[in-house]
Amino acid sequence: MAVRPVLRMGDARLWEIAKPVAQFATPALSELLRDMRDTMQAMNGAGLAAPQIGVGLRVVIFGMPPSLPDQEKKAPRYPDADSVPETVLINPVVTPMDGQTDLGWEGCLSVPGLRGAVERYSHIRYQGYDENGGPVDRIVSGFHARVVQHECDHLDGILYPMRIKDMTLFGYTAELFPDGDMPDE
Repeated sequence: MAVRPVLRMGDARLWEIAKPVAQFATPALSELLRDMRDTMQAMNGAGLAAPQIGVGLRVVIFGMPPSLPDQEKKAPRYPDADSVPETVLINPVVTPMDGQTDLGWEGCLSVPGLRGAVERYSHIRYQGYDENGGPVDRIVSGFHARVVQHECDHLDGILYPMRIKDMTLFGYTAELFPDGDMPDE
């Protein structure tokens, strides 16, 4: 298991635009993806972008398995979120399906301890490639769409606080939700 340090807001590498992946199914890409999975799992994240661990490539991973009734929640940072299939998405393109947006709470491994309400497209299509260069093409909505947009923002040097319109809806999780009941994502 190779858990890499996650860069935090303020590190200049997070503002850079990531470069496209040119070759698929390489040992270096496999190692990067293994490290990203290990890091995301260790940090209880719903997704991770390569720039968050200092790799300037257009690679994101995301996913949250469903919690079963007799198990603990598998995603403690997002206890009420819908499941999202585990996905590797390389060189992604995100296209809004309509103009509908939703305001929802977000957090980020690069912005620890904070939450903010961000407006995102409700329905999107995302396209790209898996680790072997196979096509990925999905139309999604809700939390799944939010996660994809959040992670893909990292590839363009954007962190979610940059998208917050109402700064009264941004702060430390403990202060925003003192009873621990964070609303659905």
